[in-house]
Amino acid sequence: MGSLKNYSAFWTLALMLILIKGVDAQSFIPLDQSPHDIVYCRSSDRLAYPIVKVVYGRPSARNNTVFGTQVPYGKIWRTGSNESTEIKFYQDVMFGNKFVQAGTYVLYTIPNENYWTIILNNQTDTYGSFLYEPENNIAKIKVPAGNGEMIENFTIVFTPQDYGSLMVLAWAKTRIKVPLYTESSLLTKR
Repeated sequence: MGSLKNYSAFWTLALMLILIKGVDAQSFIPLDQSPHDIVYCRSSDRLAYPIVKVVYGRPSARNNTVFGTQVPYGKIWRTGSNESTEIKFYQDVMFGNKFVQAGTYVLYTIPNENYWTIILNNQTDTYGSFLYEPENNIAKIKVPAGNGEMIENFTIVFTPQDYGSLMVLAWAKTRIKVPLYTESSLLTKR
C-alpha cells in the first residue's frame, strides 16, 4: 500500500513539473516594428461622440522618398502596415463626393505621383491588400497629392474645416487630404 502511495505521488509530481515547464515555455511574439494606432475625428468638443475612427499600422520610412519606392505607384496599398486599415463612420458621411452609410470599411489607396485614388471597401478583417476585391468597393475618389515636412512614421490625422474635416494621410513628405462631411457639419458649418 505504501509503495502504491509513493508511486502515485511520484507521477503527480512528475505531471506537475511537466505542466509548470509547459507554462514557462510559452513564447510571445516580440513587439511589432510597425505598431498600430487609433485616431478619432470628433466635433470641436473633445468629449463628444466620435464621427470617425481609423485603426491603422504605422510603418517607418526607409528614406525621404517612400512613394514610388517603398510603396510603388499605381498599385493597391493597405494604407499602413500589417492589417488592412479600417475606418468606422459613426454616422452617414460624404466621403469626397460619395455618400457613405455609417459602418466599418477597409481604407485602401492607390498612390500616384500627382494624385491618389482613395477606396472604401466593405471586406473587413483582412491582412494587407492581399485579399482586395474591387467588387467590394463602396466608394472610390481621387484626391491631389501634396507636400509637407518630413514625417518618419505613417500618420493619419483629422483637421477641421469650415464644412466638415479633412482626413490627412502623411508619410515622408507626402500629404493626402480626403474631405469628409456629415449632415450636421454642413448645417452648422463645422
